[in-house]
Amino acid sequence: MASRRVTAQQVVGMLFESSSDHDYETHSASEAEEDVRDSGSEFSVQEYSSDEEATLSADEEPVVEEDIDVPRVQQPEAEGFLIRRPDTWIAPNMEQPQSPAFTGLPGCRVNTENFLPLHFFHLFMADVFLEEIVKQTNLYAAQYLRDNAARLKPQSRATQWVPTYLKEMKTFLGLTFLMGLIRKPSLASYWFTSPLMATAIFPATMTRNPYLLLLRMLHFVDNALALPRDHPDCDRLFKIRPVLDHFVDRFSEVYVPGKEISVDESLVLFKGCLVFKQYIPSKRARYGIKLYMLSESSTGYVYNFRVYTGRDSSIDPPGCPATLRVSENILWELGRRLFNKGHHLYVDNFYTGVQLFKGLFRVDTVACGTIRSYQKGYPRELFCKKLERGQCSALQNNELLTLTFSDRRDV
Repeated sequence: MASRRVTAQQVVGMLFESSSDHDYETHSASEAEEDVRDSGSEFSVQEYSSDEEATLSADEEPVVEEDIDVPRVQQPEAEGFLIRRPDTWIAPNMEQPQSPAFTGLPGCRVNTENFLPLHFFHLFMADVFLEEIVKQTNLYAAQYLRDNAARLKPQSRATQWVPTYLKEMKTFLGLTFLMGLIRKPSLASYWFTSPLMATAIFPATMTRNPYLLLLRMLHFVDNALALPRDHPDCDRLFKIRPVLDHFVDRFSEVYVPGKEISVDESLVLFKGCLVFKQYIPSKRARYGIKLYMLSESSTGYVYNFRVYTGRDSSIDPPGCPATLRVSENILWELGRRLFNKGHHLYVDNFYTGVQLFKGLFRVDTVACGTIRSYQKGYPRELFCKKLERGQCSALQNNELLTLTFSDRRDV
């Protein structure tokens, strides 16, 4: 590897010329030899072959005798001593990528042989969990009767309250689930005695007033622990937070998804008054509560989910890169339990981002998804290229591959 000497003034001139024109050229050996005759401050520049990337280490920095400020200019890859930028997109090398090996153990973690439907129900709602609901319901009923004793009338339904217990809570939940199969115009109509409207299972299992009263007092957490609404740490889902946390934990404990997983949004129908209620025309429900869900691609099993509570909700999952957007933080929060196992994640254009995909690759998780043409970090020239139907074009940046395919429109 030959060594050439040029003066500091010539280096400054070359840098300013290359940075202004963006047309980088490699100086020949004859041009460098002419500069050797110049006096004063000098430094060595190593020559590189055209197929070899040139890098400058610390010991190769110019040693200038005169007090000259040599600017550092970041330059793209070219022949000679220039450096490739980390955000440079190039033509793909067409080699098979090396994906991390899948090390997960998918499948059900519970032996479900000879299971009845009731056994599957107890997998997610065990007696310990139901006992906690009974405890919180009785606590709220006592607080309600104490705080409203002065204004409750003797004939009020609330004065007929008696503490509930586990068996009654199971009966209450069973009738509530059955209402999802047998649709009627009102709750009271399930206890009608008319032959046209009667459903015998409901009055035979629980009378109307105890059911409606238990529904009125149903609670999952102590209201005395709630923070004021103007508190910065106030949780809009405080009253059902124990239920949400319980199901998220049980979903991940009972079943482990396979290699292919996906993250998308779902809408739970709700037409009441709620500050974070959403309207999404593309969904079947259109109005309701939006959920971010991570599911197994083959079966649709929900492994993790998060309820959307508004733009002002803070999301800071552990290990998440600081440069990610809010939507990317949500994906990181949903999938962090499956990192470092070689999963393949599929998302839509709401989540895709260069920094997110790079971060996922560092935790042995490869991702694939559509992107929007105006998203930052992607090569603009790929979106501007006109393609015929059936053609595709691609560019690569290290482990990232961006591809445009033309069908009825560009994808």
